[in-house]
Amino acid sequence: MKTRSPKKKLLIEYVWIVIGSILVGLAFNIFLLPARLAAGGVSGVSTILYEMYRFEPAFVQWLINIPIFFIGLILLGKDFSLKTLVGTFFVPLTIWLTADIPSTIDNPLLSAIYGGIMLGVGLGIVYRGNGSTGGLATVAQIVKKYTGLSSGYAQLLVDGLVVIASAIVFNLELALFAMMAIFVTSKVIDFVQLQTSQSKLVLIISDNEERIQTIIKEEIDRGLTKVRSVGGFSNQEKTMILCVVEQAEAIYLKKILREEEPQAFVVFLNASEILGRGFSLSKVY
Repeated sequence: MKTRSPKKKLLIEYVWIVIGSILVGLAFNIFLLPARLAAGGVSGVSTILYEMYRFEPAFVQWLINIPIFFIGLILLGKDFSLKTLVGTFFVPLTIWLTADIPSTIDNPLLSAIYGGIMLGVGLGIVYRGNGSTGGLATVAQIVKKYTGLSSGYAQLLVDGLVVIASAIVFNLELALFAMMAIFVTSKVIDFVQLQTSQSKLVLIISDNEERIQTIIKEEIDRGLTKVRSVGGFSNQEKTMILCVVEQAEAIYLKKILREEEPQAFVVFLNASEILGRGFSLSKVY
């Protein structure tokens, strides 16, 4: 497979950031602002200020993002901040251009769910482009960099402060719906970033090591890894076989092992994202 050139890869990342930023802006205008859900971030702050003083959300977000942009420039590096500048520009621009889009959902619960999903998809796409939408999303990326938290949980931590403010300005009920939107957003962000697949990690411990190896190689055409281990009960050396398979292959492998190696100890685990030959790269025979 051909490797993308650095320029092409960078261009694709900027396209991701633009697409994700547009989705973030649409989620704000269609679902969050009409329902008065301050679902964290600068958008949540702009929702509160819009309710209190009727300040235009797009201009509020541009105004707040400027100083935070320079903080990101210092702490996260030039490349990240240039991408942040794109997100910082396109999110408020989308909000400004789509301000007249009518909202057809009156239920704040549905607004929290739909808005959280669209917002999470948008932010997840932006993060996959190694960018940010500016504002408190930049703060969340700083928290991620220096704490090791996932993007979703870093965002959840930062946005919690905005929700507390919304509980004071609006009411506890709307604050609860805003928290639900943030929770949905954080989960969707991680889902989009990990490209969660249906692949399974299979761990097999059996006395018939060679037979298991033959089944995996010949029956489902997958590679495997052998790990020498010691049984905690028997204190005897055994071989644990690791294999990553697609969901359909996992079902077939389970059927074969039940029929031919019923004594084998087998564990199936969900694998979020697989990189390497046979998955993200083509097989080599």
